Amino acid sequence: MPPDPGAELLDVVDAADVVVGQATRAEIHRRGWRHRAVHIVVSNPQGEVFVQRRALSKDCQPGLWDTSAAGHVDHGESYAAAAARELAEELGLVEETLEAWWSLAASPDTGQEFVHVYRCCSTRQPRPDPGEIAASGWWTPAALAAWMTARPQDFTAAFRAIFARYRALETAA
Repeated sequence: MPPDPGAELLDVVDAADVVVGQATRAEIHRRGWRHRAVHIVVSNPQGEVFVQRRALSKDCQPGLWDTSAAGHVDHGESYAAAAARELAEELGLVEETLEAWWSLAASPDTGQEFVHVYRCCSTRQPRPDPGEIAASGWWTPAALAAWMTARPQDFTAAFRAIFARYRALETAA
């Protein structure tokens, strides 16, 4: 990642998630253009979910709790490659099996991002990057749900949407 995250070159996409151009991350966010991102939900064999509190230095939603790892899909990168890269960069987890889970359409709640959500069950302890993550930990889904009910403002909008669907799928399984 470049020293200035706003200088990252990303693909701009249309309403059907087809690439129509490229621009810097800063310009895309400033203009509200659609682009791509990934979120990864890491769980352990005990069924706990790893969540992170975004660093206070982040320009978008600093200090809010979010999925285990997340990030933009770089220009020319696939969603799957971005998920593996973010998992390694943010949590130090490499060579993990990532399963494509579902997608969210670009909307105000996702910051105009088409989001592909991946899941990963790991027996390894994540090693969060302190430049990206202010705090982190393992939570049971029930404890996360209670926290989110009591204090929804502690979480990113994307995380709230992803966790609601996660809970519905886990309950149905």
